[in-house]
Amino acid sequence: MNIERLKRITVEADKCGGRPCIRGYRMRVSDVLELLASGASYEEVLRDYDFLEKEDIYAAIEYAALQLDRYPVAQAS
Repeated sequence: MNIERLKRITVEADKCGGRPCIRGYRMRVSDVLELLASGASYEEVLRDYDFLEKEDIYAAIEYAALQLDRYPVAQAS
């Protein structure tokens, strides 16, 4: 776990409904993950969202991994 990297993830009650975001921007962790899951490369994400940095993408992935480790995910039937 990279504590410095995870500091890039912010949660503010008045932004995006209190969902985790990237460095105070209105870019949710889930937005970054959905882009990657849909097949976008890191380079495409960074080009399309010029305020993002590669470390932000790593932070989103690491944050999500830590969340999944805490809560069981229901299996689809």
